[in-house]
Amino acid sequence: MLFQRLIWCALAVALVLGTAQSLLQRLQTVPLIQAAEVFEAQTEARSEAHEAAVPHAHAEGTPAHSHEPAHEAAHEHGGDAWSPAEGLERTGWTWVANVMHAFSMALLALAAMGLWTWRRGGRTGAFRLAFAVAGAGWLSLHLWPSLGLPAEVPGMEAAALGARQAWWVLAMASSAAACATVAFGTRRWRFAVAAVLLALPFAVGAPQHAGDALAAFSGDAHDRMAALARQFVWATTWLSLSFWALMGLACALVYPRWLKPVLATSGPAASPEAMAA
Repeated sequence: MLFQRLIWCALAVALVLGTAQSLLQRLQTVPLIQAAEVFEAQTEARSEAHEAAVPHAHAEGTPAHSHEPAHEAAHEHGGDAWSPAEGLERTGWTWVANVMHAFSMALLALAAMGLWTWRRGGRTGAFRLAFAVAGAGWLSLHLWPSLGLPAEVPGMEAAALGARQAWWVLAMASSAAACATVAFGTRRWRFAVAAVLLALPFAVGAPQHAGDALAAFSGDAHDRMAALARQFVWATTWLSLSFWALMGLACALVYPRWLKPVLATSGPAASPEAMAA
């Protein structure tokens, strides 16, 4: 019963948030991505034209066409990769991805609220609890990782993907653990532990690309891409903040109506004091 309600509540929240996120993306981040993709495509076209114009040096006795099969195979492999067509198809798949992302985040948020109610009782107001959980989600899943690895527009060079993923997971896990320590801990030194956890990923250091991340661009294109990169960081920050603010509002409306009554019948929340509250 509880699990079914959790799934349906998370799905309802996800449909609302995924739709709102898609609309906000069309206004904030999509124009920046499309502008960066234009510069990226122009740079790739110039690079391919340059490679085609420069004759390949071949060792003595090596056929002139010895490198062509591998080169053609690479192009064929890249051409076979599927991507949604511009327009309605891309918009539709973006909406599906946003709903799936919102569904997973809603499950986490509602589960965290349920854990708090189960451990501490039902005395905390729904809005206060929902926005506290949403704030922890924004800190853990966007703000703290983005301080070391800010969002990047298409065409920017970056450090190795595996290293960036590992550091992102470390920053996310450390900040989430810090929030949980403050929320569920009872000792005064929990704040010191939380501070250490928050500092841990920056003590390790985020992997960074050596050199200019926009070295592939030059002149006016470099300046335009640098401006787009700065705008994209702010756009993704506000977009994420709006996502978690809407998450807090949606969970504050859904949680007390559909989930909290079930939790009030079991665990520590079922005490007379909690039931009275």
